[in-house]
Amino acid sequence: MIPADPADIDATGAQVEAFIARFTPDIAERVRAGRAVLRARLPGANELVYDNYNALAIGYAPGLKSTGAILSLAVYPRNILLYFLPGIGLPDPEGMLQGDGRQGRYVCLTQVALLDEPAIRALIAAAFDQASAPLPPAGGRTIVKSIAARQRPRRPGEPA
Repeated sequence: MIPADPADIDATGAQVEAFIARFTPDIAERVRAGRAVLRARLPGANELVYDNYNALAIGYAPGLKSTGAILSLAVYPRNILLYFLPGIGLPDPEGMLQGDGRQGRYVCLTQVALLDEPAIRALIAAAFDQASAPLPPAGGRTIVKSIAARQRPRRPGEPA
């Protein structure tokens, strides 16, 4: 659903907050802080939210399609990944990127301060520089794209 008016925007924000609040306080606080940093740094990016079976995914894209997402926060019960789509061709002189998939790479976001590290800032900048569509300078919105009917527990040890 694409929020059209202020009431819809408030409802979307409340919905995303409800998704986040299902995680442990530590994970939830890191997600909130990470979103705040990324929204401030990428004001033209659309936040595409997917409350999936395995994880809460919050993608950042110049457009409205998930295929255009450039990076995302992948939120799991025990950790948060800053995921680069695609990450395979990004310059990474510090060796920060992990993963061996065909496209994506990630950094485990153990603390939000990592988003201010020069190496991470450079990876984010490079990812957007290599994107097929430019990022608008402003106007990004938060859009809940999907909610899975069945989901894994959002807290460690929680029953399925």
